[in-house]
Amino acid sequence: SRMLPWQRVSSLSGVHLQRRPQVIPATAFGLGCWQVYRKQWKEELIRELERKIHMDPVPIPDDLSDLDGMEYETVRIRGEFLHDQELHLGPRGCLQHGDSQTAGGLFSQREASIGYLVITPFKLEGREDKILVNRGWVPKRYLDPKTRPEGQIGGLVELNAVVRLPEARPQFSPQQRGAIFLYRDVPKMASLCGTEPYFVDATAASTVPGGPVGGQTRVTLRNEHLSYIITWFSLSGFTTWLWFRQIVRGKSF
Repeated sequence: SRMLPWQRVSSLSGVHLQRRPQVIPATAFGLGCWQVYRKQWKEELIRELERKIHMDPVPIPDDLSDLDGMEYETVRIRGEFLHDQELHLGPRGCLQHGDSQTAGGLFSQREASIGYLVITPFKLEGREDKILVNRGWVPKRYLDPKTRPEGQIGGLVELNAVVRLPEARPQFSPQQRGAIFLYRDVPKMASLCGTEPYFVDATAASTVPGGPVGGQTRVTLRNEHLSYIITWFSLSGFTTWLWFRQIVRGKSF
């Protein structure tokens, strides 16, 4: 019959604890301590992210390479959208207040769970530089720009946007083809549109009637270290008890 995880631990312990009685509990304890450190590090990272998100907007720097050190900071941009070169990123759910909740009230729950981000080249005013702007989210039925003409704002616009860096390609993601991207491949997007390789997320205030829903910046990070801490310290305690029974009290399993 198939052994349960704790039974496998007991079986392994019966062999290995006699040879090296403290290896398993000591290793598990060490890994638990490491997860405590990782939890503190992740919490500090989250606090730093929140601090940057809530900083006052600053003008986009003259030297765009400065954006490499400004991830999650908000910049103010002024210029014109080049809608004829629009790209899409998805599928994605619609974020509300920077988390993974869908935008209830704007669309049906089903519709808000499947959509795409609209990525549009943006020519900065008074300079030749063009960057990529994530205007926001649209449901799948509005993926074609022809279905939302009133949202394709023209002329000079000014908005605030959050600086984002490129994403690494997910391990099992297929090769990119066409104008729909599966992840934030900024260099390839920039090459396709002839822009500089810099990417920003327009804030929620940029949303216009009939246009994409802005504010699609996820401001939460996965923090599962507490469950790992409990797991490793529990394993350390359990194997210590096994060692005590077998070595100190001389009981077999």
